[in-house]
Amino acid sequence: MKVAIIGFGVVGRGLAKVLYSKEKYLKEKFGEFKVVAVCDRSGAVVDEDGLNLKEVIEVKEKTGKLINHGKSRELSPLDVIREIDFDVTVEVTPSNLETGEPAKTHILESFKNKKHVVTANKGPLALYFKELVENAKKHEVYFRYEATVGGAMPIINLAKENLAGNEILAIRGILNGTTNYILTKMEKEKVDFETALKEAQELGYAEADPSQDVDGLDTAAKIVILANSIMGLNKSIKDVKIKGIRKITPEALFLANKRGYTIKLIGEIRENRLVVEPMLIPLESPLNVKGTLNVAMFETDLAKEVVVVGRGAGAEETASAILSDLIWIKKRL
Repeated sequence: MKVAIIGFGVVGRGLAKVLYSKEKYLKEKFGEFKVVAVCDRSGAVVDEDGLNLKEVIEVKEKTGKLINHGKSRELSPLDVIREIDFDVTVEVTPSNLETGEPAKTHILESFKNKKHVVTANKGPLALYFKELVENAKKHEVYFRYEATVGGAMPIINLAKENLAGNEILAIRGILNGTTNYILTKMEKEKVDFETALKEAQELGYAEADPSQDVDGLDTAAKIVILANSIMGLNKSIKDVKIKGIRKITPEALFLANKRGYTIKLIGEIRENRLVVEPMLIPLESPLNVKGTLNVAMFETDLAKEVVVVGRGAGAEETASAILSDLIWIKKRL
C-alpha cells in the first residue's frame, strides 16, 4: 500500500519513525507499507519506489526543511495529491479550529483523486464533518480519523465496531491531557493555575499559547467529532457550550476534595447537548484519572458503562491510532 504523508511536524515524523522501526513486523503481519511522498511547507520528497524514511527524518530534524533532501521537489501538498501515484493520504498538518484549512482542501482533493484518507487533524472534522463524510462516500473511498480524538485510545473504532448493536446514550470524558496535568498539579501541590500552567509549558505539555487547551476548545472539537461519528448528530464546534479552567483555584479543589470530589475539565454529549466545562467528579469515579492521561466513558443500553483510559497525545501515541487506521484500510484493499 502506497502512502503519502502531508505535514511533517511532530505527528508526521512520529508516524514515519513507527513505519521505519516496525517495518519488518508490519510486513510479516500485514504486508508492505511504502511511503512514496512526504510534504512540509518547503516542498516534498518523492520516490515512487518508496522513500528511505530514516534519511528523510534526519534531513527534517537537522535542517528543519524537506527541501534540503536530495530527492526533494518544489511541490505543494495539492500537487502531490494530484500528480503522484499512491493509495492513502495521511493528513497531519497543524489543526486549525477556525477554518479547518489547509487540511479540509487536502482531504477533499484526495477524495476527488480517488485516494483514501487517514487524518489526525481535528479542525476540518470539528467544522465540516458531514460534508467530508458525504464526499468520501460519493467518491467511494475510505475516510478514517481515529487519531483526531484521544491519541492512542481506541475511542471511535471501539464504539463503532466493538460496541456495534449498543445504543450509546451518552459519552463523557477527559479528552485533553494538558488541562488534566494542570488540574492534577494544582490539586496535589496546592499551586495556582498560572504556576501549574508554566510548569506544563516547561515540560512541553502546553503550547506557548495554551488557549486552545485551557479554554476548552480542543476538548470541544473532540466531542463534536464523537457526537457526529458515533451518535449520528450533525454538530459543529459552534454548537458546544464551552467553559475552560482558568478560574479554578487550589481552594476550590481543596474544598471539593473535602467533600469527596475532584474537579476535572469534562466534555459531555447527552441528549443532543454538547458541553465542555469543569465538573465535580467523585474521587472514586473511573473518570478521576491523573496527570496527562485521558479517559472516555460510554453509557450504553446493553454493555452499560464502558471506560477507556490512555495517553491522549504524543507522537508515538498518535502514530499508533493512525497506524491502526492504515491497517484497517489495507485489510479492505
